[in-house]
Amino acid sequence: MSHHAAPSPVGRRIAVVLFNLGGPDDQATVKPFLFNLFNDPAIIGLPGLFRTPLANLISSRREASAQANYALMGTDYNGGSPLLPETRKQTDALDARLAEALPGDTVRSFIAMRYWHPLTEEAATDVAAFAPDEIVVLPLYPQFSTTTTRSSLRAWNKAYRGPGRSRVVCCYPQADGWVEAQAQLIRKGLAEIGDHPVRVLFSAHGIPEKLVTKDGDPYQEQVEATVAAVAVRAGLKDHALCYQSRVGPLKWLGPSTPEAIDQAAEDKVGVLIVPIAFVSEHIETLVELDQEYAELAEEKGVHPYVRVPAVGTAEPFIATLSDAVVDALGRDGIRPYGPGCQGRWKACPCQNPRMAA
Repeated sequence: MSHHAAPSPVGRRIAVVLFNLGGPDDQATVKPFLFNLFNDPAIIGLPGLFRTPLANLISSRREASAQANYALMGTDYNGGSPLLPETRKQTDALDARLAEALPGDTVRSFIAMRYWHPLTEEAATDVAAFAPDEIVVLPLYPQFSTTTTRSSLRAWNKAYRGPGRSRVVCCYPQADGWVEAQAQLIRKGLAEIGDHPVRVLFSAHGIPEKLVTKDGDPYQEQVEATVAAVAVRAGLKDHALCYQSRVGPLKWLGPSTPEAIDQAAEDKVGVLIVPIAFVSEHIETLVELDQEYAELAEEKGVHPYVRVPAVGTAEPFIATLSDAVVDALGRDGIRPYGPGCQGRWKACPCQNPRMAA
């Protein structure tokens, strides 16, 4: 009897590259993380000669207050951000799902963070070493923005020099499992609240208004598309969209989340707050929503104030990511997954691939 096993069919090597913002590992890395953030031309649109010293100044000034905020998230995260451990859980869940969906192939997900380790350049090195035949770039930003997906994509295109045929999923604002995961969490939150009159507040990370009006950023329309789909799926009667995290003197998209909480106080309704543009817990959910805005609601007499968790590793959401990868393998270029992209904005990369270069 021969001792040689039958040769196994040679499958494809597929790399999935997941983009996210990144966050500091601990108190000591808060300042360099902030510097990387503010030194990104997508965040501060000045020439490097001016941007870099300004980024130095802002990160120095904000270091102590940001450290205090990260410390508020408790000992689990070492005075840093939960974003990387949360994203690792998502990649593990996604890899398990893709192993079932593509049994003949070797699939591995890589995390490319924009402002802290594992940085885009590190991910590019790791992907090249994996030597993929196929690459799917899948941002963990369901809605496209120049400040998030495009900035990450440009960094990736600059850094990656390895093999493999590449395609990009630019957005998935109304992908079925993403919508379903949120609707399930909202239904659960509403069931826990019971009979109190309550408004569902969808809180998205804000961006300066001029990015939409002047630069043609599709973010606002895509967030609105997500909200509309989730509201229908969850059967909501009273809901509103608002924007959090405003910084600096520019006019940002509105209404702001604090304004929406004020409005709820006037209307004498409680609030169920939903992070509509975040897929995992981090400083914007655990500090801003859970602590700062909770205190504001308390001051204004808004009861109850309940926050819906981010989708994290919710089964329908991981299924959507997996389906998006499988769908993308059948094509080239940059496309949305699922509905919700109107494709009429000049910063939209599926309309204008140069925008992502």
